[in-house]
Amino acid sequence: MANFGGHAIPGSFFLFLGFWLTVKHVLQHYWRRSQPKGRHIMPSFFKKMDFLEGGFLIFGSFVGIMIEQFVVDGPHAHLYDKENNSWVKLMNWQHGTMYLFFGICGIALVASSASKLVPAGVDRLALSVALFVEGFLFYHHLHNRPPLDAHIHSLLLVPVFSGSASTMLEVFIRDNIILELLRACLFILQGSWFYEIGFVLYPLSGPEWDLKLHDNLMFITMCFCWHIAVALLLVTCISSVVWFTVKRFSGRGRDIEIGMRSTSSKTSSQKALLEESDEE
Repeated sequence: MANFGGHAIPGSFFLFLGFWLTVKHVLQHYWRRSQPKGRHIMPSFFKKMDFLEGGFLIFGSFVGIMIEQFVVDGPHAHLYDKENNSWVKLMNWQHGTMYLFFGICGIALVASSASKLVPAGVDRLALSVALFVEGFLFYHHLHNRPPLDAHIHSLLLVPVFSGSASTMLEVFIRDNIILELLRACLFILQGSWFYEIGFVLYPLSGPEWDLKLHDNLMFITMCFCWHIAVALLLVTCISSVVWFTVKRFSGRGRDIEIGMRSTSSKTSSQKALLEESDEE
C-alpha cells in the first residue's frame, strides 16, 4: 500500500461492496414488505446474489494476498530472515492477514447460502470478525509515523470498528433494513477514505502535503465529516432509485396480470354468450 494504487485497490473494493449491499438489501426489504406475514423463504434470486457476493469476497481476498506477497519487493512467502535475524516485510504480511479474514467471510457467506445446516448469522459474524481484525491491525499500524499520516489512518478506524459493531448486531437482529444500510454506508465511507489517504499521502499532481502542519490535521478531520455526509447521501439516493424503480416495474407487472385476467374473463363470457346463441 506504499503508493496511490495500493490505496485505490482496497478503496474500489469497499466502494463496490457498499454499492452492492445497498442495492441487495433494498431489494430484499422490498420483497419482505410485499409478502404476506409468516412467509420467510427468500427466492432463489437472492441466494444467487449471496453466492456472487461470497465469490467476489473470496476472489478479491485471494488476489489481494497474492499481490501483497509476490510483488517485486514483496516477502514472497518468507516471514523471517534467519541470515539477518529480522522479519520480512511485515506490512505486507499484515495487509495479507486482513485480506485472509475477508476471504473467510466469503466462504462463510457461500456456506450459509448453500446449506441449511449452517446456523443463521454465521456470515454476519465472520464479517464482523474480519472488520475487527482489519481495525485491530490498522490500530497497531500507525506507530512512528508523521502526525498527518497517523491521523488520516486513525480516522479509518471509525468506519471499520463501527461496521464491526453494527454487523455484530445483525447476528442477533436479522433483516433490519436500518442496520443493513448502515453497514453499506460504512463500507462506502471506508472505500472513499482509502482514496482520500492515497490522494493526501501520494498526490497525483500538485505540491505534497506538509505531514506535520496542524492546520492540515484540522482540514482532514473536517474532510472526513464531508465523506460521512457524501456516503449517507449516496446510500439514500441509491436506495430511493432502487425502491421506486422496483415499485414501478412491479406495479406494471400487476397491471399486466390484472389486464390478462380481465381479458380472459371477457373472452370466457363472450364464448358463453356465443354458445347460448348457437343453442337458440
